[in-house]
Amino acid sequence: MVLPITAYGHPTLRKVAKEIDKDYPGLQELIANMFDTMYTTSGVGLAAPQVNLSIRLLVLDATPYAEEDEHAKDFKRVIINPEIIEEKGEEWMFNEGCLSVPDIREDVMRKPEIRIQYYNENWEFFDEKYDSVMARIIQHEYDHLEGILFVDRVSNLRKILLKRRLQDISKGNIDIKYKMIFPLKKKRIRK
Repeated sequence: MVLPITAYGHPTLRKVAKEIDKDYPGLQELIANMFDTMYTTSGVGLAAPQVNLSIRLLVLDATPYAEEDEHAKDFKRVIINPEIIEEKGEEWMFNEGCLSVPDIREDVMRKPEIRIQYYNENWEFFDEKYDSVMARIIQHEYDHLEGILFVDRVSNLRKILLKRRLQDISKGNIDIKYKMIFPLKKKRIRK
């Protein structure tokens, strides 16, 4: 089932998400629905706050980047209760977008290497290192769990220039091809 995406300005996107345990109700169905949602909206990552759930859950599939980075092929993950232990290297710029902030793309600086600890959907523990595009996708989605959006990482000048467009998103004054929940219109879901 495709879930509506939480739009910029919604309070859920600004909360620090809570950890869950293996008894979280409907977890496997939620994971399947998040993958369906991510694929339907052409995303490469989706965090639970983006479907209006303030829990520490990410789904990722970097396959669209396989031509640029061979390691992205078959990079599909469910990440539960993650903690980025380390970020290192010289920051590099990459143009990012976000399903919760449609039709806006901005250059964002991030460290190229990370070490992350997490559980997968079978509650197996992982302590792994990632670099390049995979690290970028994880960092972007991890930010959602911390109440941070990619537009928070752009320069102050860019934030000023984006202000009107971000307000339009929060009010639902945008043309999108997927369902969204807008913060300034109570219980409004639009296709």
